Amino acid sequence: MKFQVNRDVLHDAVSFAYRLLPAKSVMPILTGILIEADANAVRLSVFDYEVSARAEIVAKVEESGSILVSGRMLNDIVSKLPNAPVEISTDGSKVLVSCGSSKFTLLTMDVANYPTLPDIPEVSAAVSAEAFTTAIGQVSVAAGREEAVSWLTGVLLEIAANDISMVATDRYRLAMVEVKAQIAAAAVGESALVKARTLQEVAKNFGNVGEIAISVAKNGDTGMIAFKANNRSVTSTLIKATFPDIKPFFPKEVDHFAIISKQDLLDSTRRVALVTDANLAIRYSFAESEVTLDSSSNEMAQASETIPAELTGADIVSPLKPQFLIEALSGIHTEFVRMAFTKGQNDPNKPGPVLFTSHGAKENSDKDSYRYLLQPNLLPRS
Repeated sequence: MKFQVNRDVLHDAVSFAYRLLPAKSVMPILTGILIEADANAVRLSVFDYEVSARAEIVAKVEESGSILVSGRMLNDIVSKLPNAPVEISTDGSKVLVSCGSSKFTLLTMDVANYPTLPDIPEVSAAVSAEAFTTAIGQVSVAAGREEAVSWLTGVLLEIAANDISMVATDRYRLAMVEVKAQIAAAAVGESALVKARTLQEVAKNFGNVGEIAISVAKNGDTGMIAFKANNRSVTSTLIKATFPDIKPFFPKEVDHFAIISKQDLLDSTRRVALVTDANLAIRYSFAESEVTLDSSSNEMAQASETIPAELTGADIVSPLKPQFLIEALSGIHTEFVRMAFTKGQNDPNKPGPVLFTSHGAKENSDKDSYRYLLQPNLLPRS
């Protein structure tokens, strides 16, 4: 195999594939990047039996072939190459990487035993890359990190006639958003439970590609989802678990709410949280024209701050974990945020979950479908 390629083009493709490699693997072969060259194209692929990624780039191919090399080593080398064309060739069991006066020699891995990458199914939906990656950022923060409970680590995608809804929860907060999409008729009603961290990688790599083609395929208890755009693709097996129906937990109308500047609330929360243990709550005390943030759980230091707020309804105090609130605000892309106060399910006299939604201006209602429901009392133990 022998080909020449632009340094920046190669670097971009290698870094894309490398980011999808597993951090650890009991099979060394799965830490490699597969390079295939034919005609005038070169493909770089990774696959660990759960997630695959492939990037195709234009190159001047002199000799076709395929090799498997260490993904970490190749990424380290390509990221440091000088600004010159790159030539990659093979010499027996070795790979030669030349760029200007820089020359590297790598040993190849056994390509014959590398698993076959999955084929991409028929397209189920096409969606704006910008809208989809924004939605991933809004809901994925609410997914759990406990691998022992697999469904908590996922985001549920449900395909409707005109949009894709996305929901996630870690039991302490719930997030939901809907994204407009062009849906294939046969895909309406399909669903896919995808690992949040895989979707986050999709968001990092496909944010500026224009449109993403999404494919969902199920075969009995197994299933796969694929994302493709601009000669790049990512596939992932689906989580084998049943995701509970959490949509009914989001209230349709709440007449008890406060409108606050998103930036004021974010800045004040970060300041008051400086003296708060990571797993403890800040008290948010809402009055007619203000909200006071108070942290008094630390014997060594306390903090309080008051910022303007417009409250509709009775005064209320809600203890909220600051990091969860900050992550709620990360999904708000308007000047103001609307915090709606629900009643406790078992005791209406106790505060229930707080519903965060976007709010473009104080006199307008929220404009997008993003909803984030945060439980004020059920906080993780340290």
